[in-house]
Amino acid sequence: MSTAHTLHRARLHAGCALYLTFALAGCVTWHAPPEADDGPLREREVSATGWGVRVSATVLGSEDSIRMYGVDVNSKGVQPLWLEVRNGTSQALWLLRSGTDPEYFSPHEVAWSMHTLFGGTTNARMDDYFRDLGFSNPIPPGAIRSGILFTNPEQGIKLVNVDLLGNQTLIPFSLFLRVPGGTIDPELAQIPFPFPESSITDYQDLASLRAALERLPCCATDASGTIQADPLNAVGIGQLTDIGAALVRRDYRRDARESDLAQRVFGREPDFVMRKQAQGSAPATWIRGWLVPIRFHGQLIYVAQVGRPVGGRFAPRGETRLTLHENVDEARNLLIQDLMYSGGLDRLGYVNGVGVALPTRPRTTLDGATYYTDGLRAVVFFATRPRSLSDVDFLDWVPYLEERDTRQPGGTGDARQ
Repeated sequence: MSTAHTLHRARLHAGCALYLTFALAGCVTWHAPPEADDGPLREREVSATGWGVRVSATVLGSEDSIRMYGVDVNSKGVQPLWLEVRNGTSQALWLLRSGTDPEYFSPHEVAWSMHTLFGGTTNARMDDYFRDLGFSNPIPPGAIRSGILFTNPEQGIKLVNVDLLGNQTLIPFSLFLRVPGGTIDPELAQIPFPFPESSITDYQDLASLRAALERLPCCATDASGTIQADPLNAVGIGQLTDIGAALVRRDYRRDARESDLAQRVFGREPDFVMRKQAQGSAPATWIRGWLVPIRFHGQLIYVAQVGRPVGGRFAPRGETRLTLHENVDEARNLLIQDLMYSGGLDRLGYVNGVGVALPTRPRTTLDGATYYTDGLRAVVFFATRPRSLSDVDFLDWVPYLEERDTRQPGGTGDARQ
C-alpha cells in the first residue's frame, strides 16, 4: 500500500471520528430537568402591591438556572429574573419587557447560546423548553402569570422595574432584589447614606433650594481634600426608586471602577456610579453621585458628576482608567436629553455653582485631564413614571434654554447640543 493511500485512509478515519464526536456531543449535552420547581424562588421573592395588582420577583443564580434549565444560563452573561403578576383588575395587562431591561434577551436567544453542533432535535427541544418557561403576555383579569425574563447581569442589588400596560393606563413598580452571592440587604439598599437628622435642611421653596444648590462644592477632590477632581455638574431630586427607575429605563447600570473611587465629596467615595451601556460594552457616559444633607419637601437630593471618556464609544474596550473628555457640558446635556425620554422627568432647571472655565484656560483634574465648562449644573426633578415630554416643567432659574448659542465657552459652540 502506498504512503499516499495510507495517509488518505488515516485522514478519513480521523474525520469520521471527529464527526462522531460532534454528533454524540450534540445528543448528550442537554436534558430537560424533570421538574422546574419555582418553590425555592418564591422563598426569596420580593413583592409589592398597588392598583389592584401584586408583583413578585427573584433573581436566579447559577444553581437556580441549572435546576430550572439543566444548564448554567448565567455563565453566558445573562441574569434570569423570575417574575409573577397577580392581576386583580378588570382589564388585561401586558408586561413591557423593555421597561425592565432595554436590552433584555429573548428565550430563543439564550437557548441558541446553549445549542451544540449537530444538536438537531435536542436544540429544537431546548428552544421549546426555554420559550415555555418564559413570561408570556397578556395577564387576563383575575389571573396569575409567572415566568422568566432574561436580563443583563447586576451585582449585589438589582433594581427591577415592572411596567404593566392596560387600557390607557400604565401601572409601574420598582423592586430592590438581592442578587445571589450578594451581601447587601435589599432593604438597606433603599436607605441612602445616613446623615444625622440634625444636619439635614429640608427646603420648602424653590428660591431657597436654588441658593443651597449653588453653595454646594464646585468639584470633587482627592482623598486628601486638597486636589480638585471632576466638576459636580448635575443634581438629582426625588425618591430613590424614581431616580433609579428613570436611569434603568435609559440603560444605565451600576458600574463602579477604581478611578471612580478616587473622587471624593464630603470625604466620601461615590454613593453610586452608573454607566450607560453602549454597543459591544464600549465606554460611554458615566454618572457618579453623592447624597447631600439637604432635602426638598422631604425628597432626596444627589449631587453628581456627568462625564464621558476621550474617544467616547470608540475608546478602547476593557480600560479601567478612562480619561475625562474636556467637553463636560456636552455629556451633561446629553444625559438631560436622555432622561427626557425616561418617562420619569418632572422638572428641569439650571443653577450656577461649578464656575466658568474657558477652553483657553481649562481646569485640570486628578489624572491630568483638562475640561472646560459654562459653569452650570443641571437640576433634574424625578417623579413616578409615566411622564410625557410635554409634562416637563422648565424652571426659570438660569434661563438656559433661552440663551444664545454663545453660552458655550469659546463663543461658537452650542451648549444645548
